[in-house]
Amino acid sequence: MLLLIEGIVMCFVLLIVCVVGIANGPVGLVVLYEDDVQQRVVELGLTTKEKIKKSFIITCIALFAPVVILTPLMVYGINGAEGFWEGFWQMTVILLIAGLFDRFFIDWYWVGRTKAWLIPGTEDLMPYIPKKVLIRKWLGTVVGYPLIAAAIAGIMLLF
Repeated sequence: MLLLIEGIVMCFVLLIVCVVGIANGPVGLVVLYEDDVQQRVVELGLTTKEKIKKSFIITCIALFAPVVILTPLMVYGINGAEGFWEGFWQMTVILLIAGLFDRFFIDWYWVGRTKAWLIPGTEDLMPYIPKKVLIRKWLGTVVGYPLIAAAIAGIMLLF
């Protein structure tokens, strides 16, 4: 039950990053869109390449800092995990919950089925998450998150 709550906490963190990022419109997180959309947004004068680069750094920190700080804090600090395997499987569960939330709620529903992420002038470039990218994102979730959990669990052994 605790792992489910911690997974929901990570979902909430991801949701907050997205809500804050698109608070002034979806161009705020154009860094998450494909290159053709980013180029079009620059051509339309909605942002600049420099702003996208700055947003990339901020977005990476906002998305990955909770993964590498909050997740092990919950697993080792709150749950009392000891050793590699206990930490690994608990972090994997938490990250997979967040990953499934990202794939189903954010990607499939919010980006794919609502107008919240629609950038006027880029409609012809939809869907914003093409099948090839969706496959990469699913692989990142199913394979990447356990690898990240393994790396963090390995690092935690040093402490």
